[in-house]
Amino acid sequence: MARKTKEDTELTRQHLIRAAREAFLRRGVSRTTMEHIASEAGVTRGAIYWHFGSKIALFQAMREQVLLPLIDRMDDTLLVERAGDPLASIESFLYDIVRTLVDSVETRETYEIMMMKCEYVDEFAVVLQQILSTCSGIEGKLTLAYERARSHGQLQPGYDPSQLATDTHLFFIGLLHMWVKDTENVWFRHRATDLIRSHMRLRRRA
Repeated sequence: MARKTKEDTELTRQHLIRAAREAFLRRGVSRTTMEHIASEAGVTRGAIYWHFGSKIALFQAMREQVLLPLIDRMDDTLLVERAGDPLASIESFLYDIVRTLVDSVETRETYEIMMMKCEYVDEFAVVLQQILSTCSGIEGKLTLAYERARSHGQLQPGYDPSQLATDTHLFFIGLLHMWVKDTENVWFRHRATDLIRSHMRLRRRA
């Protein structure tokens, strides 16, 4: 019976997270109340508070449910894949992020909330600081990858790995913002692969 109760509790928790994601998508985070989430989930507000002490706790549980591109997902594979071709490793990493957004509805919706539906003020300011901290780590790893590319003689003469890392980071954040907004697949989604390829080609020594 205890096992069944634990399983039921986890199922309820996941149901509440899905309901919160739907409510955040529809109303935006700041305009969504616990009452809205309770209505979406078909439960009482007290039932939500039993699992999550606050809206920020529910928001954090939602974002921790998936690996968000350029927020959570940035491991050392960028530095070790295709050891003889560091630029190809960076390019492959960027492609994989786009594929994750295409293949995972939960990731895509959570990323849309993080980028477009949340005001990072009051108790949500800590989330913004977490994102900014991760961004610093991302640029550091990109810099290491570009330094390896330079040591392999792949970069155009005079290119600085640190500046290239910042440029790639900002380029890709901008692309993802527009990709998420292009829900009708008219402007950017179908061009994402070509844009990444062109971005990386400009770095490679002819």
